[in-house]
Parts: sequence; C-alpha cells; structure tokens
Amino acid sequence: MKIVIVGAGAVGTHLSKLLSREHLDCVLIDDNEERLASLGDYDVMTYCASPTSIKALKEAGVNHADLFVGVTPEESINMNACILAHALGAKKTVARIDNYEYLAPSLQPFFKNLGLDSLIYPEVLAAMDITNGLKMSWVRQRWDVHDGALILLGIKLRETAEILNLPLKDLCGPDDPYHVVAIKRDGETIIPGGMDELRINDLAYFMTTKEYIPYIRKIVGKEHYADVKNVIIMGGGKTAVRAALTTPDYMNVKIIEKDAARCERLNELLETNDAMVIHGDGRDLGLLEEEGIKNTQGFVALTGNAETNILACLTAKKLGVRKTIAMVENLDYVSMAESLDIGTIINKKTIAASHIFQMLLDADVNNLRSLMLVESEVAEFTAAEDSKVTKKPVKDLGLPFGVTIGGLVRKGVGMLVNGNSRIEPGDSVMVFCHEQKLNNVEKFFKKSTIW
Repeated sequence: MKIVIVGAGAVGTHLSKLLSREHLDCVLIDDNEERLASLGDYDVMTYCASPTSIKALKEAGVNHADLFVGVTPEESINMNACILAHALGAKKTVARIDNYEYLAPSLQPFFKNLGLDSLIYPEVLAAMDITNGLKMSWVRQRWDVHDGALILLGIKLRETAEILNLPLKDLCGPDDPYHVVAIKRDGETIIPGGMDELRINDLAYFMTTKEYIPYIRKIVGKEHYADVKNVIIMGGGKTAVRAALTTPDYMNVKIIEKDAARCERLNELLETNDAMVIHGDGRDLGLLEEEGIKNTQGFVALTGNAETNILACLTAKKLGVRKTIAMVENLDYVSMAESLDIGTIINKKTIAASHIFQMLLDADVNNLRSLMLVESEVAEFTAAEDSKVTKKPVKDLGLPFGVTIGGLVRKGVGMLVNGNSRIEPGDSVMVFCHEQKLNNVEKFFKKSTIW
C-alpha cells in the first residue's frame, strides 16, 4: 500500500511516523528541508518540493497511491494538491481544511466530483472531544460507538473507588456490565488478565453500555463529582470557537482572550451563541476570581503554548475546578501532563491522524481512535461474511498478543464480549490494540472463504 502525504507539519509528521511503524510505503512531500530532516530516523521517503508541483507529484508516485493526504497549514494548497493527485491517479484523497462550511453533508458529492474524497477539520474533531469531556466531569476520556450503543470510558481511580485491590475475575466476569480493557500505571500500559487488580491512581479504560454509566460512576467512587454547568475557556482560537458552539445549552461558557482584535472577531463568530467573550489574560488570578472561577466546574486551556495550558489547568485545580482540559500539541509533554494529573489532554494531530489512518485499512473500519496515554488504538471493525472472526468463539480465534475485543454492536444493540462469545457477520466489533499493528488485526475481519 502506497501513501503520499504533503505537509510536514504536526499532523503530517505524526501520521508519517504512525505509517512507518506499520511498515507502509510512505512518501512525505514538503518545501522545507528542515521539517523533512526531523524524520531521518523513520522509514519514510521524503521529497523536498512544492506540494502542488505536478512534476513532483508524478516523481513521488502519486499515480500509484492508494491514499493521498494534504495536511499543509494552507487549506487551498491541500485542496488543490488533492485535486491534482486525483487527476493523476490517486485512489483516495483527504484534505485538511479550516472552513466549517465545507463539512456540510450536502456538499460531499460536490467535493467528491472534484476529486476530494474526505475533508478533515482538526479543530472540529478536537472540539467534539472537549464537549464530550465536559459532559462527564468524572471521566478523562470518552468514546462512543454507534451513538452510544457501546462506550469506552477512561477513568482515573482514586481512594473512593470500591473496586480497588480485587482480582478482575471477581469484578467483571462474563455476566457483569463492564470490561476493563487497559490500565495505565506508573508510565506502563497493562492489558489486564483475570488475576490483575486495579489500584489507586490507575488510569483504567472501561468498556460498557450506556445504561450502565451510572453504575460505573458509582463503583469508581465519582458520584460526588459535580456536573459541569459553568465553563471558562482560556484562548480564543478556532478550537475554542467550535467548542463554544457545540457545548450543551445548559452550560454557561466564558472565553478569555488577551488579544483585543481577536475578541472583536470572537464576538462576531459567536453572535448567535450565549458565550461571553472577555478581554484579558487567563493566567491572571485576579481576573479568574472576578469571573467566578470558584463557581466554575470546567476549565479548558486552548492557547498555542502547551506549558501555559498545563500550568493554567494546575492553577484552576488549586482554585477548586474539578474538570480541566488542556490542549497539548507537543507530544513530548503529554506524559508530563498526565503525571501532573491535570485532567483530559487534547492533541489535534493524533485525532486527525487517527481519522486519516482509518482510511488505509482494507477491512470495513468505521471508526478509529488513538489513545495517547496508553499508546494504543481502538478500532471499530465490521465482521465480513466468511471472515475468520466469525468462525470460532473469541477465546479460540488466536488473536495477537496485546489485542482485546471489548464489545460489539449487533443490529443497533451494544453488548460486551467474553471468551465464549461468537461474532456474527455484520457485527461492529470494538478492538483494542496495544503495541500491535492494526493490519495484523484487520485480516481477522476481512472476507475469505479459506482458513
């Protein structure tokens, strides 16, 4: 499989590293030699040229590309490059955009005719994660499958949890309403077995169904966490705008932005929204207290500086805010942010790369997310007719080490999976992969008549 990427920025570089780990044929094009030099240690071919040079695209082998990705900072360059790549023979194209209007479902056929198969807006994807995080103040990360038929919850365990220090075989057997699919402890990821135990300060990932969310909240000791009603967002960039526009109506949102001209623009963009725009520095304790930080349940730091966001969330926690969310674009800071216990961490590049990577898999993959904190992916595969995964009970499938099936959705109904479960054709199956290539997993779900 051949992939050509134009744009060696944050998203393009992260995606290239992800593809090199999967040992896929990847070419990265950028007109800046210094940006390309950072990939010297990875199995990625680099090409210094203009992303819209037809000569360069031909020499990079676009005519044989299974996927062409445009992720430069410039929307017009990405779209033009994809149109050219399609005309030259690329099978699929995806472009990073920053115009929300283009995401309208009614425009999809129009862009498809132009040669643009998919459009991604990382700030919109990040805003969705932020909104999900604010809706559940006691959860670090939430991922819904099939409108919530199955739900993955990442939860930090405190001393109030009633499921600590007990073997998982006694906590979540075949008939129990949740599975623990991964644990992050002291910097290491554990794919738990029946004898493993949950401990204080673990970050545990639970697979469950929507009706059992209150039960999960009870057993992890989070019932005392106040629901988020008042939110302060520090930083008024594109992600803040999308987050403010998508938060539920019952939440009161204030955006603190230190640039006066940007404040005026925010007021224009949010004129139909109840969000309040405040000119000031979100690091100013006096301003935070004046704006009611002590009566605020959610604090979101979205400036362009990871250190500022981390420190701001720490300050908000000290002032009594229960739910904090930080944008951390530098992956080197992610583990530090987690160790400081700042709350939910948002990284646009990993979110965008997950959506793009999903397009590379041959099996019917409906959704894919990278879980940064446990260095793993969660993918939603659809089991094909005559696929290997439908031939035997789960315990006899011979899944690779580090792969766990957490649950499935059958005819719109979510259900958990145990060793005796049988997967049927058409089932949407949640697969958790740690340190394992996804193309080693997808073969179990692809159509085949010989096994």
